[in-house]
Amino acid sequence: MNIFKKSPSSVSSNNTQSPLRKRMIWMLIGVFVLMGLIIGFNLFKTIMIKKYLAGAGSPPASVTTMVVGDDEWQPQLTASGSLRAYRGVELSTEINGIVKNVYAKSGMDVKEGYLLMAMVQDSDRAQLAALQAQADLAKVINERDRQQLAIEAISKNAFDSSSADYKAKSAQVDQQAALVAKKNLKAPFSGRVGVVSINPGQFINSGDKIMTLQTIDPIFVDFTLPQSVVAQIQKDQIVSVNSDAFGDQYFKGKITAISPKVDPNTRNIQVEALVSNPDKKLLPGMFANLKIDSGEKLRYITVPQTAVTYNPYGSVIYIAKKGTGKDGKESLEALQVFVTTGPTRGDQVAILKGIKVGDTIVTSGQLKLKNGTPLIVNNSVVPANNANPKPQE
Repeated sequence: MNIFKKSPSSVSSNNTQSPLRKRMIWMLIGVFVLMGLIIGFNLFKTIMIKKYLAGAGSPPASVTTMVVGDDEWQPQLTASGSLRAYRGVELSTEINGIVKNVYAKSGMDVKEGYLLMAMVQDSDRAQLAALQAQADLAKVINERDRQQLAIEAISKNAFDSSSADYKAKSAQVDQQAALVAKKNLKAPFSGRVGVVSINPGQFINSGDKIMTLQTIDPIFVDFTLPQSVVAQIQKDQIVSVNSDAFGDQYFKGKITAISPKVDPNTRNIQVEALVSNPDKKLLPGMFANLKIDSGEKLRYITVPQTAVTYNPYGSVIYIAKKGTGKDGKESLEALQVFVTTGPTRGDQVAILKGIKVGDTIVTSGQLKLKNGTPLIVNNSVVPANNANPKPQE
């Protein structure tokens, strides 16, 4: 007889729990399957997107292009300086006096010796006439004594006294004539008169500045250059001078002097050039820009400075290379090349190595490019490419 026989209540409980457990298991299995399907779908979508993008390639980029050519370059040194009159002076007088007449007009050109101003000199001229009369009398007496000495009518001592008196009176005449001349202000050299602000009747003290006189054709320009280029300059070398007041107009000149020493503070050397100024447009004190031809002319491959991308790894230019698209048609693709740049002028830069004449290069829009990027050329607006650009107002 089995004393461990299960009770009816225990059997009933087990039968109730078994279907519930099965349902839980099937529910968990369904959840895992659903999650797996979701994850699988996302992975499949990602793979298909990557495959599509890989097949589609980079989107085309709109750029401007140009065909590379070579230009003639004249190596030049540039500098800035200041214009100085060939001759210039602030005129004044040595003596006091009252202005009688002013013959110079503001801004007029005068020749050497032109009478600019006269002071009142009536009393001085009267004194000169009196002294001249005394000198004439002394001369007559001296000549008479010379004749009498020849016949020994007077002593040699008497003749010497009359001769000395004549010389003294002649010296007084010269002194008074010099005093009269000082009251006539004349141009010491040919040039242009400045602003005249004196008037007849005005009293002038000795040393007062009366007017300025400047010779401005030709005109000097003073400038400095670094010591590193001293070997590239010499006397009579041609220079071109420009002032901001006259836009892109240049005036030709030549170097007339090179300082024999270098400034120890700046390591610069002072240079003087003489510039032709026939129209007298250039004025003393103006700021000047200079270009100095240095050496023989060279030929360089020239591109706009916007075509070059500078980065820590070097200078880069993109070439528009012909290729074949997926549709089998001819297209342009970007090809990155490293270049060696040379001197610059205006908007241009010389390329020493990396590209050749005839290459088609990208001049703008290259920041979004990489090797193989399809290109769409739009040259409706192109970057500046001027060797001598003008400032815009």
